[in-house]
Amino acid sequence: MKKSRLEAFSDGVLAIIITIMVLELRVPEGHGWADLSALWPKFLSYLISFIYVGIYWNNHHHVLHTVRRVNGSVLWANLHLLFWLSLLPFVSGWAGESRFAPEPLTAYGVVAMLAGLAYTLFIRALLRSDSGNAVLSDLLGDFRKGYLSMVGYAVAIVAPFLGAWGSWVSGAMLVAVALVWLIPDRRIERVLEREPQG
Repeated sequence: MKKSRLEAFSDGVLAIIITIMVLELRVPEGHGWADLSALWPKFLSYLISFIYVGIYWNNHHHVLHTVRRVNGSVLWANLHLLFWLSLLPFVSGWAGESRFAPEPLTAYGVVAMLAGLAYTLFIRALLRSDSGNAVLSDLLGDFRKGYLSMVGYAVAIVAPFLGAWGSWVSGAMLVAVALVWLIPDRRIERVLEREPQG
């Protein structure tokens, strides 16, 4: 089956996720800079989550350019990924509201890790559904970044309970994982310039 409906649905869900996250940023009751600056944890949490959703959208978009067809397994794997991403507004709001307390930060790490695992399953489903696609196999066969990300997420989940600096370590790991994925695989763009896929 064609991939266009999968792309359109995914784009719509990701846009709604970002909209929900920004709606969590409430206007301060006061009118001074101090009132606004009190919202920094919520804004920081929103910013990190916005970047995460943007990374998933960008990489999802790039990967689907290499795919010729999808099947039911890919559709379910995509829904599984969207489920975990749809929880980002909740954990983002909770982490920001709590000023990055250990439990909310750990919950954020768990959701981020499960979204990462879901993305890995999505990629595997794509490889199985389009096994004759040499471009996709060559580009995505080595998934070291995915495994490295899982280690980063595991540290982010445990670190908040390891002492005074644990929340900082957790936040740094979440940002580090985002930086690893910030730029989509440029090999995809180079290959597609030479061999455009349908």
